[in-house]
Amino acid sequence: MKLLVTGASGQVGWELSRSLMPLGDVVALDRRECDLSQPELLPDLIRVIKPDVIVNAAAYTAVDKAEQEEQLATTVNGTAVGALADESRKAGALFLHYSTDYVFDGAKQAPYTEEDVPHPINAYGRSKLAGEAATRQASGAYVILRSSWVYAGRGHNFVRAILRLAGERDELHIVDDQIGAPTWARDIADATASIIRAASHQQAAGDFTSGIFNLTASGATSWYGFAKAILDDAMRHGLLQRLPHLKPIPSEEYPTPAARPKNSVLAGERLRKRFGLEIPGWRQRLSACIEEMKTGT
Repeated sequence: MKLLVTGASGQVGWELSRSLMPLGDVVALDRRECDLSQPELLPDLIRVIKPDVIVNAAAYTAVDKAEQEEQLATTVNGTAVGALADESRKAGALFLHYSTDYVFDGAKQAPYTEEDVPHPINAYGRSKLAGEAATRQASGAYVILRSSWVYAGRGHNFVRAILRLAGERDELHIVDDQIGAPTWARDIADATASIIRAASHQQAAGDFTSGIFNLTASGATSWYGFAKAILDDAMRHGLLQRLPHLKPIPSEEYPTPAARPKNSVLAGERLRKRFGLEIPGWRQRLSACIEEMKTGT
């Protein structure tokens, strides 16, 4: 099996190169080799590589900047995704694409299911929803995975930002009224490998059905709760010498160009039923990530 991974230098893309290796020949391309801001170049690239599976981990992820660059965000997260999905269909390949909790407005009190109608409240969410629509419209074999609050021990993310700020400031003001499930990029990549393996068997048996699935860690917390857990684990593992004071604040006290949903919790029942997958609790997985940051593995 030949697997093409886009966005290879990103958080999830970097992990995918390891997780997918047991499945076959992995061709992992970064932005220099596969630029989704130029979707017209994608068909020729795919026709040369001839993959059996395409995993699109590339995306425009600058949520606030997207408010001023919505056209670019939509090109990368929407138009280019459609081109990849269309070429996947033509090649008879499985297309796996990542989406986001930000396709929802956060007004629902309970966790969002895959049946809930999306209603994004920012440009980034609209661009990611465009990618979902383009994938479905291509009418090939696809799996869309919606995740949330993705972090890793490398790259730009909330965990690394909090650790950096903790070394610079005595007090951190963290939003406490937005709720979600922090999800380790490692778990997304490992789950992806399991899904591809299962989907391949289903395709061979003639009973594969395309669909959208929520893929997040179990449980939920606020950004404040997430920050507190990061600092507690970092102190326990010796990554910090002191703890800054954490002050919980409402979203109104931390205005951002892009509005954020208050509730980003995604229900995982469909993923469990279809693929038998359930990521452990976010707190447990965060501890594993920070321990790995300490040991450097």
